[in-house]
Amino acid sequence: MTRFIQFKEAKVLVNAKQENNVIKIKGSKFMYGWMASFVLGGLIGCFFLLIEGFSFESKYSFVYIFGGIVFFPIFLYLTLWSLPGFIPGKTLLTISDDGNGKIITKKGTVFIENIRNIDLIRNPLNLINDIVIETFDNKKIKIRTYNLLDDLDYQVIVDKYIFPNMTENARKVWDRKVNLALLLKEVKYERQEHKID
Repeated sequence: MTRFIQFKEAKVLVNAKQENNVIKIKGSKFMYGWMASFVLGGLIGCFFLLIEGFSFESKYSFVYIFGGIVFFPIFLYLTLWSLPGFIPGKTLLTISDDGNGKIITKKGTVFIENIRNIDLIRNPLNLINDIVIETFDNKKIKIRTYNLLDDLDYQVIVDKYIFPNMTENARKVWDRKVNLALLLKEVKYERQEHKID
């Protein structure tokens, strides 16, 4: 009995390009714009607060100075962590479907059938989401997304490109995490299973 999974096109913003059997996942243009406006807007806002504060033309000048001094290092820190994500053509994730299915990262190659668990976890130090893959041989691989993938895009990517090659137990774990009803409602993504004898 052969099993295959068919997918309807989803209205997701993720940038996935398929070349032969290789799928390259890049961040969405919307998330690039969102992250750029957040970090650059924060830095510009802090400069504005400092300039307005040091002009002493308002009764809130000391509040502006205090706000600029407090928030400028925070936004500078977040900007420096996010900068590698803004490299033109940056590929966040490469998935090869050459029969076995594998995820290719800078830290190594992970066979999809060896994945025990996969999660999107926010790093508390830099506030950047990482895709964390745990394998059956107790390895943990983190793939930095630079916040260029939102949660729904991540779920569609895993469900569409990784789920079909997972083991049965890993699929059960993923099914407990993914909300297929929400994906259908929000991005019109639907997983359909068909069996052929």
